[in-house]
Amino acid sequence: MAAASNIVTGDIVMDAVRAADHDRYLSALYAPADKRDALFALYAFNAEIASVRDRIHEPLPGEVRLQWWRDVISADGDAETGHPSADALRATIAANHLPKTAFENMLEARIFDLYDDPMPSRTDLEGYCGETASALIQLAAMVLDPAAAPSFAELAGRAGCAQAVTGLLLLLPLHRRRGQCFVPADILAAAGTTPEAFVKGEGGPAAERAVAAMIALAREHLNAFETGAPALPVSLRPAFLPLALTRAYLDKIENAGSSALSRTVGLSTLRRHWLFLRHAMRGWTPL
Repeated sequence: MAAASNIVTGDIVMDAVRAADHDRYLSALYAPADKRDALFALYAFNAEIASVRDRIHEPLPGEVRLQWWRDVISADGDAETGHPSADALRATIAANHLPKTAFENMLEARIFDLYDDPMPSRTDLEGYCGETASALIQLAAMVLDPAAAPSFAELAGRAGCAQAVTGLLLLLPLHRRRGQCFVPADILAAAGTTPEAFVKGEGGPAAERAVAAMIALAREHLNAFETGAPALPVSLRPAFLPLALTRAYLDKIENAGSSALSRTVGLSTLRRHWLFLRHAMRGWTPL
C-alpha cells in the first residue's frame, strides 16, 4: 500500500510541476528515471513558494504560508502532512541529505515577493537570485550527483542569476500591474527613473534603458555560466538544463523593445523542445 501511495503522490507532484513550471518539468524528463521524483519534489516546492503572492494577496497571510513550509521542513520524523508536495519534499531532503538551511534561506528570500518594496540594488538582486534560483539548481545537482555537485556551486550561482533575472524580465508586465519592482533602484537611477515611475509606466525611454541594463546583467551571468558549462559532467546536466532556454528568452525580450514592459514574450513549444534536446545531448559545447 505504501508503494502505491508513493506512486500516487509522485504523479500528483509531477502534474503540479507540469502545470506550474513547464520548463523545469521538461528539463527533469532528461534526468535518470530514479532521480526524477526528487527533482519534481524540489520544483514543486519552488513553484509553491514562488506563487504565494498570486494565491494569497495579503502579505501577512503570505508570511504565514511561508512559515508553514519552514515548519514542515524543520520537523523531525516522517509523519505525513497530507500535502503531496510537502511530503515529497521531506522525503527528498531525507533521502538525499539536502541541507535544510538552503530551504530556509529560500523561504526567507521569498518574503520580498509578498511586499511592494523596491529592490534596493544590483547586489540585493543578485543575493535574491542566489538564494532562490541558484540554490534550486545546486540542490538539484546534489540530487543528481552529490559527489560532483560541490565543484560546480559557483557555476550554479551564475546560472541561477542568469535564469532568475531573465524570469523577472519575462514577468515585468505582471509585476508592474501589481505594483512590484524587481529592477534595482540603482539601475533605475542610472537609467534616469525611479521605482515609482517605472511601475506606473511613466519612465519613458529611461524605463527602456533600465530594461536594457537588466538584459545586460542577465547576459553577463549567462556568459560566465556558458564559459564554465563545457566542464559540467553529464550527470549534472539536467540540473542546469533550464538554462538551455535563457539566451533565446533574452533575445526575444530584447527584440520586443518597449513592448516587453507591457507584453509577456514566449518561445514556441517546438523551439523549447529543440533547445532542451540539443543541450541535453551536447551540453554547452560549441556547435
